[in-house]
Amino acid sequence: MADALCNAARRALDALLRTAHRRTVLLRLPAPAAPLDAEQLGLSTPLFQDVPLTPAIFRKTYTGAAEQGHATRELLLSATTVDALTGSHQFDSADALFASAFGVLVDQTLLSITAVDAVQAGGIACGYRLALREPIVDI
Repeated sequence: MADALCNAARRALDALLRTAHRRTVLLRLPAPAAPLDAEQLGLSTPLFQDVPLTPAIFRKTYTGAAEQGHATRELLLSATTVDALTGSHQFDSADALFASAFGVLVDQTLLSITAVDAVQAGGIACGYRLALREPIVDI
C-alpha cells in the first residue's frame, strides 16, 4: 500500500511538471575523453555532453538572493527523469550524478549546482530540487 502511495505521488509530480510552465534545461556532464593523434603528450582534451532535463521548472529564489553578486535560482526535476539518467550514465545514485556535473545550462548560461535536495513522499524520492548559482556579474 505504501509503495502504491509513493508511486502515485511520483506520478502526480511528473504530471505537475509536464503541465506547469516548464523548460528544457541541459545538465553538463563530462564525456569520456577520446585520444586524438594530434595530442602527442597523451593528454586528451576534456569533452562535455549536455543531457536534456525535461520536464523541469526553473524559477528565481527570493530567500538569500543576490548575495555577493550572485543571483540564485531553483530547478525542480522529476525523479523519473533523474532515475533514467542515473541508470543510462551508470551512476550509483542521483547524488553521484549531480556531483559529477559541471552545472546546468539554461539559455546559454552555465549555472553551478550549490545544493541538491530530494523531494520525498513516504521515504521515496519523487523529485529533486537543485539550488543553482548564476555566474558573477561585473558592474
